[in-house]
Amino acid sequence: MLIPDNMKIYLYTPPTDMRKSIDTLCIMVSETLKMNPINGHLFLFRNRNGNKLKALYYEQNCFTLWYRRLEKGKFVFARDADGCIEMSQEHFRWLLASDKYSRISAMKPNQLENYC
Repeated sequence: MLIPDNMKIYLYTPPTDMRKSIDTLCIMVSETLKMNPINGHLFLFRNRNGNKLKALYYEQNCFTLWYRRLEKGKFVFARDADGCIEMSQEHFRWLLASDKYSRISAMKPNQLENYC
């Protein structure tokens, strides 16, 4: 996934219904996060089980919606995050990597205490 270095990335931390469309996700960004969905930021949404992500991005008169699903394991999210958190580019790439650093099923039990 190619994203500009200066793009801000926001993770909406409450679980989101993955059936939501671009329009419904835009309403969530506007009304819940109080942000403009066409400002060029990337907005991430996760499902309840933690194995699916949707990313909403606007550029040059069009929205793009990415969807990512792990076949095994779960993505790692901060346990104490509330509402929305801004992520670094490095954290975003780490989150999307389908290796032992992004899946709970591959982590050791002592590494899990700060994540859900």
